[in-house]
Amino acid sequence: MFEIESKNPDAVTIVTKKTSVTLNVADGTISGNLAVGLIHGPGEFEVGDVTIRGIAISEGKVIYDAEIGGVHVGIIGGIEEGLDDLGVSDVLCTSSVRAIREIGPKVVIAMGNVDGMVSELKVAARTEKKYKIKSLDSLPVTLEVVALN
Repeated sequence: MFEIESKNPDAVTIVTKKTSVTLNVADGTISGNLAVGLIHGPGEFEVGDVTIRGIAISEGKVIYDAEIGGVHVGIIGGIEEGLDDLGVSDVLCTSSVRAIREIGPKVVIAMGNVDGMVSELKVAARTEKKYKIKSLDSLPVTLEVVALN
């Protein structure tokens, strides 16, 4: 089980029993209370029980695929490039309707204009403080949009 939190439209925090990791797409950093400090840029990393793949995009931007217990969480913000490299995401943290349509996640964590997103996708959004995921099987069958505050 893990939780996804976001208080910043450019960053997502994944909290497990063992660790807390913040991935920021605006500045391409990973923060996890590590002895080395912030991790900058693309690469493959393990922070506690979270496996992270940072994918380089044009102009020094980075998008992330975080895997926790078999659940893939894509963190792309408003970036619409590199979606093929990202691969399958069960949960997608984005503000891009185009990315949602291309990737087809089960859950979208809205990182931006929620109203525009839900009207274009023709779905309802719910507001939560954090989104809890028990397992891959616990994810909804149809698309669900969640706005975190």
